[in-house]
Amino acid sequence: MIPPAALAPGVKIAPSILSADFARLGEEVRAIEDAGADWVHVDVMDGHFVPNLTFGPLVVRAIRPFVRTLMDVHLMIAPADPYLAAFAEAGADLITVHAEASPHLDRSLAAIRDLGCLAGVSLTPSTPPEAVEYVLDRVDLILVMTVNPGFGGQSFLASQLPKLRKLRGWIGDRPIRLQVDGGVAPKTAPLCVEAGADVLVAGSAVFAGGPAAYAGNIAALRPA
Repeated sequence: MIPPAALAPGVKIAPSILSADFARLGEEVRAIEDAGADWVHVDVMDGHFVPNLTFGPLVVRAIRPFVRTLMDVHLMIAPADPYLAAFAEAGADLITVHAEASPHLDRSLAAIRDLGCLAGVSLTPSTPPEAVEYVLDRVDLILVMTVNPGFGGQSFLASQLPKLRKLRGWIGDRPIRLQVDGGVAPKTAPLCVEAGADVLVAGSAVFAGGPAAYAGNIAALRPA
């Protein structure tokens, strides 16, 4: 069950374990939560939809016992539909698929909810916000990529801020989270929040300096 605090209003910090020490993933998850992380973000890449390979359902299952907040699984894979059940069964609380990777997006989102998970949709920088306008009543989260997906440590694309603003306007009073992922750091986080984001995914900005630095790194991302 997702803790109520993870779903409470306010800006959430979701460290991406793509930047964690892979040899100590369970310990890293506990460390970022103890340091103040609101969610745990898991970037799944297939080497096909994006040029990198990362985690699969077995890794999600292995770290699930260490997650006490919300496990946020971002599927950068194509096709995604054949693997939705495996990630849900592995313990994902929220599953996000890419609009570009699903020819039947509405069906994919319905399938995620039918599996008992929150449903998210992600947009790469080249995809306009209109791609998800027709599924606004099907989603719990919209993720705007502020880098081209595939690798951590890339520079923030300020060109995506107008997309965030437009989506925030469309969301209105719907209970939809607006997430941003890519190049999020203390200097860019306030820009994202000003544009309407309320979930900030950060990798290197959180994990830099090792466990002793995590609390300070997370605190630095929270808007004043």
